[in-house]
Amino acid sequence: MSDISTRIRNAQKRINDGRRQVTSQLGSIQQRVSSSKFGEQVGTAQAKVAGAVPAALRGGNLSRTQKLQLAGIGSVSAAVLACGIAIPATSGSSSASQSVAASEPAAYSSLTGGNAQAKELHASITNQQAGASEQAKAAEAKVKAAKAAEAKKKAQATKDRATEQAASRNAKRSAVKSYPNNLDGWIRESLDIMKAKGIPGSYEGLHRNIMRESSGNTRAINLWDINAQNGIPSKGLLQVIQPTFEHWHVAGTSNDIYDPVANITAAANYAAERYGSMDNVNSAY
Repeated sequence: MSDISTRIRNAQKRINDGRRQVTSQLGSIQQRVSSSKFGEQVGTAQAKVAGAVPAALRGGNLSRTQKLQLAGIGSVSAAVLACGIAIPATSGSSSASQSVAASEPAAYSSLTGGNAQAKELHASITNQQAGASEQAKAAEAKVKAAKAAEAKKKAQATKDRATEQAASRNAKRSAVKSYPNNLDGWIRESLDIMKAKGIPGSYEGLHRNIMRESSGNTRAINLWDINAQNGIPSKGLLQVIQPTFEHWHVAGTSNDIYDPVANITAAANYAAERYGSMDNVNSAY
């Protein structure tokens, strides 16, 4: 995102610089026009026209037709000046055609030169404005493209994370082993826990002692032996008393002494410590 923000700021800076440059050039043109010699040149041309016409009319060598032609010059002087032609003053003996024919005065060159320069500056400014506009559009397009790419990248990353998380959940569910809710399932689940905790024992050793102690009854309880007389009767599949269960309880299993898996695993943990393994137990322990 920092790269996109930098591009946006650079584009905005270029646009602002272009606007300032255009504004400065327009101000310069206005200043040049206001301080130019266009007004002075036009006034000079008008004075020449005004002086040329009466002088020519007073000339004694002019025919009636020529005088009428010169008289018409006054009425069209504005059009002549608009075209940039300044008619110079002539002597009384010069002809009307000679007065009109002198059509390359300094005023004409200055005016046409000024117009050309103004047109050139205007064209330059127009081109710069167009260039700045195109640059702004290009920069905006790049920013939009970058944002779209970033959004697409984020969407893909989100999708990839979701896919990865789903795969992880599926893997975890697959890794969770299920056991049947019966004596066989309880013994097998206890054996897997014992293996993870490093507690020795076999299926045969657990099954043999369970059948001798409780016949597979998870709610079995001994109410007549010495433990019962002492108020701590043996309980569950492997007939464990409460203090023994609590001391040898294996983390991750239930804290209920009647829970079959918790009862088997705690009893096996106790037998491993005292007898080396539940496999070595063949009677009351």
